[in-house]
Amino acid sequence: MRDQKTNFMASFLKMESAGGILLMLATVLAIIFANTPLSTYYQQLFSTPVEVKVGALEIAKPLLLWINDGLMAIFFFLVGLELKREVIEGELSDIRKVIFPGIGAVGGMLFPALIYLFFNAQDSVAVQGWAIPAATDIAFALGVLALLGSRVPIALKVFLTSLAIFDDIGAIVIIAAFYTAKISLTALLFAAFCMVILFILNKRNVLRKSPYLIIGFIMWVAVLKSGVHATLAGVVLALFIPIKAKGAPTVSPLKELEDDLHAVVAFFILPVFAFANAGISFENIGLEQVLHDVPVGIALGLFIGKQAGIFGLCWLSIKLKFASLPNGINWLSLYGTSLLCGIGFTMSLFIGSLAFEEAASNQLFDERLGIIAGSLMSGLMGYFVLKVSLKGDNSSS
Repeated sequence: MRDQKTNFMASFLKMESAGGILLMLATVLAIIFANTPLSTYYQQLFSTPVEVKVGALEIAKPLLLWINDGLMAIFFFLVGLELKREVIEGELSDIRKVIFPGIGAVGGMLFPALIYLFFNAQDSVAVQGWAIPAATDIAFALGVLALLGSRVPIALKVFLTSLAIFDDIGAIVIIAAFYTAKISLTALLFAAFCMVILFILNKRNVLRKSPYLIIGFIMWVAVLKSGVHATLAGVVLALFIPIKAKGAPTVSPLKELEDDLHAVVAFFILPVFAFANAGISFENIGLEQVLHDVPVGIALGLFIGKQAGIFGLCWLSIKLKFASLPNGINWLSLYGTSLLCGIGFTMSLFIGSLAFEEAASNQLFDERLGIIAGSLMSGLMGYFVLKVSLKGDNSSS
């Protein structure tokens, strides 16, 4: 059983690392498109209206929102599958392994939010972005780790992954609690009815994946119309997917779906999301925009808040004997990993799109400036700190 966990973790890390490198390329490509004569085509592509109408039901959104509400629902579905597996039989099933990254994750969400609010608490529009620097992009962070090669101990990768899972849980709760539009009770009740059907399918030990996915799609439409963000439907659907079949322990619909979706999410959905959302135009951007409290709060939240929150609370938990430093990790490598968690990119961009989607189009700030600046500083500093801390150490790879 332990060998299966190890093999799964190894393949997961390999997939996420490669996806992180592809994310970097998609980001660079988006910035190139947004700052060359191709920018017109870039803007036209993602503002293209896409409509689906069946009888009285109509969904009409620009292509960008189909990506953010639709494709990202699949990403959150995969996140939900991973969370369920990790809690039931993975790294998060052992409470002794949960405490240390869990404490770090709390600090890694709290400190960045406080730093952001320090700069923006007086602005009623800007304050909506308080959760943007609280996110960690696991694919990007593991992509940076991959650049360090075999010197990186597996314990460090597991710590980073476990912390990012807690971070994802926090992001899901934040989106559900704070980033919802006006609620439609009718649509929400219909979504609840879909959940009842999913519960029945699970209890009746239905192993075919198609009934879950069909009901899940209907639930996604209902949640989309309810005012609650549609991506949360993906997380809810994942909770009802059976991880083990009664009487057939070798059959796992959940793990089969994970295997099916990992490559799609890592090599298509997240790069497409990055390409669609990271295209910052630097035309007419001066010091006033760069030094606005929103991008400054985000950048410092990611770069300062993440490292201070994660490393600080982890250090405190060890000194108070609530936790211990995992084997294969030293203080400098823990600090370098805390820095890498300041790469917020994908989740930060996503939360930013929710926080400011109704803000004025002529707003002075562009939150993406802070996200990219903070993520870039965190990634570069984290890489160099880890390179020093792991120099010549191949013992735990």
